[in-house]
Amino acid sequence: MERQRLDKWLWHARVVRARTSAAALVERGHVRINGMRETSPGHGIKVGDVLTIALDRGVRVLKVVGFTERRGDAESVTGLYADLGMPRE
Repeated sequence: MERQRLDKWLWHARVVRARTSAAALVERGHVRINGMRETSPGHGIKVGDVLTIALDRGVRVLKVVGFTERRGDAESVTGLYADLGMPRE
């Protein structure tokens, strides 16, 4: 798989709890891909893209490193992205 829908990837990576929440997050303009605001949930992302996501509890900066066909448990998402945000204490 070379590309995946933005809303689907956000849901698979467990950034949000539901795919509809992922679509709403994107439509409201809270997601940037490589610094450019994206408002289309169906926009295709690829490995290497950097997503900046504004959430209620802060901002996450994630680099896409992989895709999956299904949403897995919390352990399985570690191979989908690299967290580029500030180290947490």
